[in-house]
Amino acid sequence: MEAGISSYTFTWAVGVPGKMPQQCMSVFDLIEKAVEYQIPVVQIADNLPLDQFSHLQLTKIKEFADKKKIKIEPGAKKMTDENLEQYIEIACLFKSSILRFVIDGAEFHPSLDDVHQIIRNGLSSLKEKNIILAIENHDRFTAREFVSMVEKAGSNHVGICLDTVNSMGAGEGLETVINLLAPLTVNLHVKEFSVDRVFHKMGFIIEGKPLGKGMLPLGELLEKVNPRCQSAILEQWTPPEKELNETIRKESEWACQSINYLKSIL
Repeated sequence: MEAGISSYTFTWAVGVPGKMPQQCMSVFDLIEKAVEYQIPVVQIADNLPLDQFSHLQLTKIKEFADKKKIKIEPGAKKMTDENLEQYIEIACLFKSSILRFVIDGAEFHPSLDDVHQIIRNGLSSLKEKNIILAIENHDRFTAREFVSMVEKAGSNHVGICLDTVNSMGAGEGLETVINLLAPLTVNLHVKEFSVDRVFHKMGFIIEGKPLGKGMLPLGELLEKVNPRCQSAILEQWTPPEKELNETIRKESEWACQSINYLKSIL
């Protein structure tokens, strides 16, 4: 399993709507970060949407990544038939065997039955291009529903992108998520977190931490993840500071600490 970073490792530097830095981190900057950290994989997700680049621009990104010896894994959201087919072609261009997808998107929240159909519709193309669709556990669906997506597909070209925190949005803890989804995982999002009770004792706050400084049982997770899992991608939920530049600085410091920790564990 190879260590990697994502455009969601540097969410604040890439730019959050309403909180855009003067100089946003680009795809090329992200690739340079991977070179700096001496890791081989960059996952370009939906906060740097690859479908917004022209074919010429995508080709230039690939050439730059190839020159730097960095593998690109495309990531997307809003898994319609059209978007899935478009991103299969993008993954093919980058010669990526992994395509990570979040199902939901703006004004798009398909039923479980619709998701099954979309996956079936894309299977022949996935097989033809030898690409594995890595469906990310992302809030709305339960872990058992994600299991059903993979099992009903009945293909080695469909698996899970396991995010270590997202399923808390569906009311599920990490033990449930690991036990159900780790055996189906083909792509891993390593995201550290803490759970702290608020001062009035009526509720909890879940937020990010540098890797190794929170509650994530990384060693146990890595032992249970399917051997087919190709990459462990660092993502971060970096709590903001008062000033954006301070937040970006903290995000960068956390990324450096966390990727060193991840490399030591792997």
